[in-house]
Amino acid sequence: MKKTTTLLLAGAVAALTVACGDGAGKKSAPMKIDNSLTEAEKSAGILTPEVMWKMGRVGGSVVSPDGETVLYTVSDYSMKDDNSSTHIWSVPTAGGEAVQITDGAGKESSIQWGDDGSRIYFLSTRSGEAQLWSAAPDGSDLRQLSAIEGGIEGYGLSPKGDKVYYIKRVQVEKRKSSEVFPDLPDSKALIYDDLMARHWDYWDDGSYLHLFVAEMKDGRMAEGVDIMPGEPWDAPMAPYFDAAEIAWNNAGTQLAYTCKKMKGKQYALSTNSDIYIYDLAAGTTVNITEGMMGYDKYPRFSPDDSMVAFTSMERDGNESDKDRLFIAVLATGEKKYLTENFDYNAGNVTWDGNDKLWFLSPMRATYQLCKVGTDGSPVEVVTSGAHDLNAFTMGGGKLVAELTTLSTPSELFAVNLTDGMLSQLTNTNKEIYDNIRMGEVRERWVKTTDGKQMLTWVILPPDFDSTKTYPVLLYCQGGPQSVVSQRWSFRWNFQLMAAQGYIVVAPNRRGLPSFGQEWLDQISGDYSGQNIRDYLSAIDDVAREPWADETRMGCVGASYGGYSVYFLAGNHQKRFKAFIAHCGMFNFESMYCGTEELWFPNNDLGGSYWSDSPVAKRSYANSPHKFVKNWDTPILIFSGLNDFRIPYTENLQAYTAAQLMGVPARLVAFENEAHQVFKPQNSLVWQREFFGWLDKYVKNPQQETASAAKQ
Repeated sequence: MKKTTTLLLAGAVAALTVACGDGAGKKSAPMKIDNSLTEAEKSAGILTPEVMWKMGRVGGSVVSPDGETVLYTVSDYSMKDDNSSTHIWSVPTAGGEAVQITDGAGKESSIQWGDDGSRIYFLSTRSGEAQLWSAAPDGSDLRQLSAIEGGIEGYGLSPKGDKVYYIKRVQVEKRKSSEVFPDLPDSKALIYDDLMARHWDYWDDGSYLHLFVAEMKDGRMAEGVDIMPGEPWDAPMAPYFDAAEIAWNNAGTQLAYTCKKMKGKQYALSTNSDIYIYDLAAGTTVNITEGMMGYDKYPRFSPDDSMVAFTSMERDGNESDKDRLFIAVLATGEKKYLTENFDYNAGNVTWDGNDKLWFLSPMRATYQLCKVGTDGSPVEVVTSGAHDLNAFTMGGGKLVAELTTLSTPSELFAVNLTDGMLSQLTNTNKEIYDNIRMGEVRERWVKTTDGKQMLTWVILPPDFDSTKTYPVLLYCQGGPQSVVSQRWSFRWNFQLMAAQGYIVVAPNRRGLPSFGQEWLDQISGDYSGQNIRDYLSAIDDVAREPWADETRMGCVGASYGGYSVYFLAGNHQKRFKAFIAHCGMFNFESMYCGTEELWFPNNDLGGSYWSDSPVAKRSYANSPHKFVKNWDTPILIFSGLNDFRIPYTENLQAYTAAQLMGVPARLVAFENEAHQVFKPQNSLVWQREFFGWLDKYVKNPQQETASAAKQ
């Protein structure tokens, strides 16, 4: 089965007597997780990997229809069980005590309020597979509403509560040899005649996620009707399977969804998704963005159902084109481009009446709340400050946002819609905030080699002393087009690096969003050019400080950041004492035919390695593997064996090359991970290897040299 990334069902359901249609009740035992800090951890006051994994993770918030209450989930991780538990919590939007309202062994997610606020709805695996459940807002009167064979992978209640769409995997095509040749039931082959045999972290087995529409009858969800019968594509789209790509109209008569209705080679070469509207009464489907050639996503009906707001990229084959905000007038087909004069992306779009929309936008390495009218008026940026607003929810005239900084994981904040002031509602990790010291985050503007200014985050160790010197890490961002913002990561965590005694330098180099489309676009076709010089400008600028030890510097990064590490390993002019690369591109030629979505290297490398394009020739001539002869610096390499975006063979090649060059090298290959590391114990392995390598070759290089000399 394909692994869902965005619709990962996380959490646990209330250990209450359950009404399951026939009235039969059952209980489940909750996972016992005690993530309190030890006295030793409190005394040390330092962020360690173990302490970080004790943090509760806030998400999935939704405001009640009357605007008085916000529900959200908190995920807690058990390192002992290598698993997590997620519960639903409640807090008043005006501020007050947060209360946990569910407790149980199942996993829960995707909270929705009923239209009158008297019931809440969510997914849970309490019964063994993911089904739709309902409860009173305080967690009582828990009921299982669905019993779909095989479970469901997402849902959406209609505004009136009389219908529900759900997402379920269905078998459409024969891929398995046992299906093609029924007389060979024990054969284990997959058979393909086109591209996209595998995607992200799964092999195409002929099954797809489809949308079903079902009636709600007598407090139960009936078996639904597949609105995409026989169609060989996913809704929501692979590989992230984001349910936010689907929306009901307010009358409950139409369902809008995003889909990329292509197959094989065409699918691999294009990003052209469209928005479709399915009419329940007529049973018909209409494409409302036909002719718009990039990603069209995230439809939202206006309150009067006359318009659909959505985001759209203009250029096919470029996943990092500007996310433009549009509205489509359904009666006429007219499209209005609302953010044409706003040089930033739009996301998390929400209607406020029929004449105004709220959305989030990355701006100068932060995410802020913005609003725009449907009348063509300019975009207004409502919030400001060094934070990321990662999602928000509205109800009853109230807006609540999920906020992170480089020093704090996600917490909920109420946003004043008039002046943008933020009021904190949750304090999920108070014990850690109260006992663990964080390092200072400095905003630093660095002059680049072409005379521009680049925002660089510099994170200092806790208890930083400017009279001392510290080892320095250059962080290379992935994507390549992903902003180095005020995000909190549970793996690439800057505060965690700083807590181990390192100064972290995190530049918003060329090719990153939030500094205008020209800055973002520059990297395509120029991987080895200006953005590499930007990295070096940032680290050289900080290295001139008296508290930065230029004799103890390391370089780390994942994905495109891993490519950056591989390239710099052969072109760093002795700046660094050690490198760490995670899932990086090493050999562009093998990467081209080893990856799946070929529009990516076509856009960013200029085409295939056999192309006559000057851009492609320059890209392949500067592939990191061409510079292995210059490698002379210890390198640690991570890879996931289920990574099909950048196959593990790329990292195996780099490891082999380092070993043959006589460079100290270590390969850490995760058997059950893909492009990222998600499992708790795997993550601790990752972090222990990460800091062990840096401590050995960067923090204490003299000790390593002395040890080698004795041998």
